[in-house]
Amino acid sequence: MTEQSAGGATRANRAFTGIATFMRAPHQSDLAGLDADVAVLGVPFDEGSPFAPGSRFAPRTIREHSMRLGSSGLYDIENDRHYLRELLGRRRLADAGDVDILPSRADLSMANLTRDVAMIRERGARPIVVGGDHTITFPVVRAFDEPIHVIQLDAHLDYFPVMQDMTYTNGQAFRLLHGLGHVKSLTQIGIRSWRDLESNAADARAAGGRIVTIPELRAKGIAAAISHLPAGEACYVSIDVDAYDMPLVPGCVSAEPGGFHFEELRDTLKAIAERFPVRGFDFVEVNPQLDVGTGVTSYLGALTIAMFLGFIEAARS
Repeated sequence: MTEQSAGGATRANRAFTGIATFMRAPHQSDLAGLDADVAVLGVPFDEGSPFAPGSRFAPRTIREHSMRLGSSGLYDIENDRHYLRELLGRRRLADAGDVDILPSRADLSMANLTRDVAMIRERGARPIVVGGDHTITFPVVRAFDEPIHVIQLDAHLDYFPVMQDMTYTNGQAFRLLHGLGHVKSLTQIGIRSWRDLESNAADARAAGGRIVTIPELRAKGIAAAISHLPAGEACYVSIDVDAYDMPLVPGCVSAEPGGFHFEELRDTLKAIAERFPVRGFDFVEVNPQLDVGTGVTSYLGALTIAMFLGFIEAARS
């Protein structure tokens, strides 16, 4: 948590001091000159949420809470293992700032998102995208130029048909990306909402998708849930905070009962990272305006992002 200042003095760098970047990573908003292995990109967008706005503020609050994690990595005391120490020590994690959002023009905002993700990838960095609502996954994935499998951790299918040209909402993203030529498969894990439609589930399965409910996951384990995907093939992961059980995420408008316990989602992310090269991931749907206390949902979001990134980096070493 400490570091040397320009004058040689040691700074304590408490979580409430300094400019908020993700885990105090260097701010590199000039994507054309990006020099990093991993780049965190914020998308303060919630115009795709049909119920309550507020998730546009999540990239900022998640960054603020990530500063509580320090700048030297994570320590798993149960297994006596460090994560992210090398990436952070070499300063190869960058905070790329936020996508330029144009209110009432979701089409242009999402075009900006696709452009920025493409630029991050062109610079050889792995994009870590922080929403915002779940609209963002389709514009992110369409920026990829290689065949990938998509794994979605979520309470909902987000597979509604596009109606009246409403392309950019958080209910259609996975139907849209399932139609992208470079998306080899879609696996939706944690689905349990009673608000989903039978027709949407039928359409997802008819298109070749695999739906794994929480009871199935608990009965068979994560290895069975992803066993249909060839080990070693590239994947992209989308994490909706409502994958977690409702009591864990008060700052989420779409929370549902019966979701992942923290340990279950942790182990799921670890299994994914160990089986597949993860080309990027997003984390969405924290709504700070609904959160309680000091921001428990934003903190859980920051921890989940850092933890998954740690698993990915460990699997690569």
